[in-house]
Amino acid sequence: MLDWNFAALETIPMNPAANIIARLGGEAQVSFITGTAYTAPYRWQAARAKGGTGGVIPQRHHRRLIDHARANGIPLDAEEFLPASNKDEETPR
Repeated sequence: MLDWNFAALETIPMNPAANIIARLGGEAQVSFITGTAYTAPYRWQAARAKGGTGGVIPQRHHRRLIDHARANGIPLDAEEFLPASNKDEETPR
């Protein structure tokens, strides 16, 4: 199966959802693990402006994905679900 949704991924730098989904075997596998519709992992990778979550996997799915990764010897830490922080957005103290 080919993934033609790659254009949505190009708009989000440091997309944690895309990295995790790829590591766990793709969108179909992740939707099976999480019990979501097959379109959910695509939305997680899409920019918010395009109706996605901006590269963030909803927290309610983290535990299942981490448990699956551990059971299959795939390195995955909870910190990897967090979007990269942008130092330019930090307020000075």
